[in-house]
Parts: sequence; C-alpha cells; structure tokens
Amino acid sequence: MPLLVLSSLLVLAAGAAQGQTVDKKTLSFEAAARMAAAAEADARARGLTVVVVVVDDGGHVILLHRMNGAQVASVDVGIGKARTAAIFRRPSRVFEEQVKNGRVAALALPGATALIGGVPVTVGGQVVGAIGVSGDAPDIDEAIALAGAKALQ
Repeated sequence: MPLLVLSSLLVLAAGAAQGQTVDKKTLSFEAAARMAAAAEADARARGLTVVVVVVDDGGHVILLHRMNGAQVASVDVGIGKARTAAIFRRPSRVFEEQVKNGRVAALALPGATALIGGVPVTVGGQVVGAIGVSGDAPDIDEAIALAGAKALQ
C-alpha cells in the first residue's frame, strides 16, 4: 500500500512540474539574419538606407543592421520600434495612432515607442520577436519591416 501512495505522489509531482513550465518558440540568430537580409533587400530596391533591428520576444536585440549611409539617430529609434512591437505584441503603429487620436497617455507607457515601423514576428500564432526599421517615412519603414518579417513564412 505505501508503494502505491508513493507512486501516486510521484505522478502528481511530475504533473505539477509540467504545469509550471511552458514550451515556447524562440527566434534564432539565423532567422533574425534572414529577416534583416530581406528587409535590407527591400530597402535597397527602394533606393533607401535604413537601420533594421530584430529583437526576441522580450525586446532584447538579437541583430542590429545599420546600412551604409543610414542616419545614426535611427539606431535607437529602430530598437524602440522593434522592442515596442515585441513586448506589447502588436505593431508600434497602434501607439502612434493612439497618440494621433488624442490618447497622449500612450506616451507614458514604459517601453513604448509611439512610432510606426515595428512589427511583431509570429510563428504558429506565438510572438517570437519583432523587427523594427527606421530611416525613412513611417509607412515606408513599416513596409520594409513587413518584408523582413515575411522572410520567416
């Protein structure tokens, strides 16, 4: 009888341990490099030089790519756009639109950069990171970021 109780406890403990963890997909450096290359190709096709930043799902930089001639200020802006899309799980466009529509409180959100050009990257419906582009007009930055994100599909 004690052996049956012990076995039951071990099964319950194993189940509890599994309930304490989750499986999640992560963005590899190789995937980030593919995305950055696709974004750069799109920018080159447009005759532009931009900064491309790929971050993980926590907003931490995996890859930062500053094309020759891209303005230095775009480095921090690109990081902010990518980080916003990753940690809020939505395009950074959402925050710029909120501000434009009068919700200036969006500017006070910790970690939010209210500028168009950051898009989340999903795999199997799960956000695994984001890509941010800075260096040109907002809609162009976003289009280049989307071209980079599509490299994973």
